[in-house]
Amino acid sequence: MPPKTCNWNCVYCQLGRTHPLRNTRVMQVAPETIVAEFESRLAELPAGSLDWITFVASGEGTLYSGLGQVLREVRRRTRIPVAVITNGSLLDRPEVREELRLADAVLPTLDAGDEATFLRINRPHRGLIWERHVAGIEAFAHMEGRGRLWIEVMLVAGLNDTEKQLHKMAALFARIAPDEIHLTLPSRCPIEPWVRAPDEAGLVRAQAILGAKATFAPPPGTTIAVACTEQDLAAIVKRHPLRRDDLPVLFPSWSEERLDAMVARLLAGGDVAEVERAGTCFLVAAELRYATKDFPRPPVRPPLENKTPNP
Repeated sequence: MPPKTCNWNCVYCQLGRTHPLRNTRVMQVAPETIVAEFESRLAELPAGSLDWITFVASGEGTLYSGLGQVLREVRRRTRIPVAVITNGSLLDRPEVREELRLADAVLPTLDAGDEATFLRINRPHRGLIWERHVAGIEAFAHMEGRGRLWIEVMLVAGLNDTEKQLHKMAALFARIAPDEIHLTLPSRCPIEPWVRAPDEAGLVRAQAILGAKATFAPPPGTTIAVACTEQDLAAIVKRHPLRRDDLPVLFPSWSEERLDAMVARLLAGGDVAEVERAGTCFLVAAELRYATKDFPRPPVRPPLENKTPNP
């Protein structure tokens, strides 16, 4: 999907600001193209080397109207379990729930316990309504024959890490009954410079209130090390930002001078840019948009009076 295709504009998103917000499902690329690329890549990998095949978009993947067809074709070609990462915003639509029922695991997002916090954190398209977002996730949770439901919660200091907000989320989770709750932190280049992860007390509070199903995924501070080549790096950055400090992990045999030269080449090529957040330098896709100044937090958008969403 073209970056960034989304119906949310989350304050913490690592893929920059959504412009414009989109809420119409479109066939951006033929499903056959994706399936052919999948088959080609799968043939290159050693048997038994994969744990999961994960569908994740540059934005919101359920806005791709060919998702169900691609899922079916992938399931026909492999026994490797399939996961779909989604914000869950279209799960109120029966056809989307039917498509995602094909996956072995679905990971929707629920970052808030009430509408005001939802609007402040996720900044959705005007056609998306808080009550329908929660109802869609709940409907999928109670769907017969679905795979595992792992709800993702991005914790943002001062927004959803308070005792009051966490108790509201806990009440929603008790109603939805997900299989797991994955707590995540804004560690990768958030859109807004003011976004911070909760302090240690906030992390302990979140896990205690949200209960035994809630775990950090991955645990705070974990760096996933994947050896790669210089040719891989631009492609990795196009998918998600990388900390400049992580490059020695990805290129363990390289000197600092060689790493600096590689970064200089990427920046000069125009496809990669640098963004700083809280003193950390990130390499990002140059086409993505990030706030460059530490503006104050925006006011909460007033709820819509008309609760009927637009298509």
